[in-house]
Amino acid sequence: MRLATPLWVLAPALVLVPVFGLLPGLSHGGGWELIGQFAWAAVTPSLDPLVLGSALQGLGVTVGIALLGWAASLVLGLVLGLLSSRTVWRTLSGNAWPAEVIRRLLALPRAIHELLWGLLLLALLGLKPAVAIAAIAIPYGALVARMTSDLLDALPTRQLEALRAAGAGPIGALLTALGPPLMPQVISYGGYRLECALRSATLLGVFGLGGLGAELRLTLQSLNFRELWSGLWLLLAVMLSLEGLLGALRQRWAMPQRFVLSQGGVGRRGREMVLAGVALVPLLVGVARVLEVDPLALVQPHPLPPAPPVDWAGVAALPWPSLITNTLVLTLTAAALAVGGAPLLLLAVRPWGWGRVLVQLLWALGRLWPPPLTALLLLFVVQPGVLTGALALAFHNLGILGRLLLEASEAGGDRAGRTPAEQALEASGSGARLALLYGRYSSVASSYLAYGAYRADVILRESVVVGLVGATGLGSQLLEALSSFAWDQIAALVLAYAGLTLLGEDLSDRIRQRLLAQQHTSSSATSAIPGSPAADALPA
Repeated sequence: MRLATPLWVLAPALVLVPVFGLLPGLSHGGGWELIGQFAWAAVTPSLDPLVLGSALQGLGVTVGIALLGWAASLVLGLVLGLLSSRTVWRTLSGNAWPAEVIRRLLALPRAIHELLWGLLLLALLGLKPAVAIAAIAIPYGALVARMTSDLLDALPTRQLEALRAAGAGPIGALLTALGPPLMPQVISYGGYRLECALRSATLLGVFGLGGLGAELRLTLQSLNFRELWSGLWLLLAVMLSLEGLLGALRQRWAMPQRFVLSQGGVGRRGREMVLAGVALVPLLVGVARVLEVDPLALVQPHPLPPAPPVDWAGVAALPWPSLITNTLVLTLTAAALAVGGAPLLLLAVRPWGWGRVLVQLLWALGRLWPPPLTALLLLFVVQPGVLTGALALAFHNLGILGRLLLEASEAGGDRAGRTPAEQALEASGSGARLALLYGRYSSVASSYLAYGAYRADVILRESVVVGLVGATGLGSQLLEALSSFAWDQIAALVLAYAGLTLLGEDLSDRIRQRLLAQQHTSSSATSAIPGSPAADALPA
């Protein structure tokens, strides 16, 4: 016997069984009244002009940091992506070994979470706006570089070879043959990275790097829930507006090539993209001036206390087996809850009505709410530990996976999002849930699970952000070492994190390739999920 394809989408949700079994023993009843106050404050946020003014000011700083970090990462990533492309090096020099060397070097900055970069730069350089921007730009730039080089190497080279055979120069041939098919994919991926940058800037603020995140954490710790929700609703409005704008631009500029050619619109859309890029430059300069960003601050180290002698015995005495085991358990539990929870919630509210609206709002809040704040909120009713951190990470990633699953499953459907297979099952007498499960999930099961494998790799990097709630993993130990400037432990823990992340990245790539090799549906269903090969972009 073999499990049906759509049931694999629900299989990760089986982790709910042990989770529900463990929660009663870990929960305590002292904070339910506070949870009720928190929920009531969501519909009665503070409208005090001083509160709103402070929230808007913090939101402006967060958006500015996100915008500058995103722009810097795109420039850095495109340059490094070209330098790490095998196709580019073969065209320029005839061999590809320099690309392999650069790819290996870029693996380390990509493996370290932006929060770690922020905390390390904060300790070295002090509290400066440029620190938060660099913390986003460094790992995002490495991710954009990987995506760009992978896309370039995956493009067909027949036109490039023909241009070279006709006598065209290497640079001109590369721009002519590979530039046009690459641009729509870079634009699509760049939009997703901007959404991520907004979330990352909020997260960095939670850990003291300025912006709205700092205010959210302070209001939560002081139990000023109404002021907290004032900032959250403003941030949610900005996030949803940004998602809508980027979605519209992706549909307009990243159109399938055959449609664009048939309409003769290549030149018009190309001019629109160039004008948008030109208009973005003065905006970035203005934001940098308002935030008083000084790039030279990145080369002016902050005075540090004298470093103690390296204590290799102390580093070796760390409980490495338990730290690594707890980190992996935290990652796998959070990934299973997020991957299996999204389709389970859609099935629970089918047939859709207000239930779908509430689920979408829940997912939007999950994408918006930084995991450390979720973990602090959970501490009102749950003891600190691995499960608390896993629940916080699962809620955040559930918002991302749920949105992508809904978009993917509705691609190619009618106005209600129902696919032809789902309509046929409903017409034959199947219930709405069975039709959704077998008629719609079947077409996206492999690509969704492939994206879920990628999210597991991302969650491994994100596990550091819940270290402050005693998740007893590498993240908790790393934050403790940072607070005491134990640089020998910091270096060892960062290398351990990077090693685990790179191993997880390799494993998730293998799983994703195997799942996508089994995908026999049309590419339109797959391309609705960023991160799949049909989308030609890694996900946000």
